[in-house]
Amino acid sequence: MNLPKEHPYLPKKKTGILLVNLGTPDTTNWLDIRKYLKEFLSDKRVIEVNPIIWQVILNLIILTVRPAKTAKAYKKIWMKNGNISPLRYYTIQQMKKLRKKINTKKIEIDYAMRYGSPAIKDKMKGMQAKGCQEIIVFPLYPQYAAATTATVCDEVYRSLMTMRWQPTIKIIPHYESEPLYIKALKNTIIEALKRKKWKPDVIVASYHGIPKRYFEKGDPYHCYCQKTTRLLSEKLKINIPIITTFQSRFGPEEWLQPYTDKTFELLPAEGKKNIFVICPGFASDCVETLEEISIEGKESFMEHGGKNFHMIPCLNEREDHIDLILKLTKDYLK
Repeated sequence: MNLPKEHPYLPKKKTGILLVNLGTPDTTNWLDIRKYLKEFLSDKRVIEVNPIIWQVILNLIILTVRPAKTAKAYKKIWMKNGNISPLRYYTIQQMKKLRKKINTKKIEIDYAMRYGSPAIKDKMKGMQAKGCQEIIVFPLYPQYAAATTATVCDEVYRSLMTMRWQPTIKIIPHYESEPLYIKALKNTIIEALKRKKWKPDVIVASYHGIPKRYFEKGDPYHCYCQKTTRLLSEKLKINIPIITTFQSRFGPEEWLQPYTDKTFELLPAEGKKNIFVICPGFASDCVETLEEISIEGKESFMEHGGKNFHMIPCLNEREDHIDLILKLTKDYLK
């Protein structure tokens, strides 16, 4: 295309693929933790209460007390080699492996965090500057919830409002029943069964919780979690029950039940002293899986009479997980 001499430079037309994960502090320092929590807990989709009252509680109480506790949890799982959180590490690896799978200069592949850095807005503007007139956004949340997938969409649309030349946007929705996703989860369980010399009495599928009030307002998240567990159980075809539980509750109100931590306390008394735990709702291992489940959850289970506890890693950078991401993005590249 021949442009007039005075015409601004236009890069060759490309398509962008942006993987988006929840987010992570940059370091385990108190200030970085506080900054991350402030952004996360200020999201009106995450905390649905009167915003004026909430900001008073958040700034005067929660952001004074919680950063130290959260920092302690992050320090237990922080990757010293590279000084990086596991969630950021695995998201970067997913991006790199997807680049190798697609391997074309016509497609820009990058990652962003909904909270923290790198920000969605910065990455979208960077892609546009490289010629991406279409951007495919992939929220790494298998089960849709307003507090996860929807808030990524909110931020994408807010970013578009700051752009003069807006790229075409496609957002990959939930994939809780995608066959390759269920197959990848199944593979992790089968591999664990082969490695362990003991057989679990039950497999606990622990998903991040949401307040019950959100579900009653029409959020489909609970149903999607139950669907994933059901499909996984059907695909496995093993004589080991899989139960759905919900973790990471916050605040005094009722959340989706049964609670994961309470389940860990009750299972040994029911004769289920050997368990596997899998977290299908997390695309990457993070503080919720590595500290809350693998450390705190295991300690609680053993203290209440448990014998064997095994946390199955998230799909992370597994080849079958990258194949899943590739398949879903290719559907939107057509």
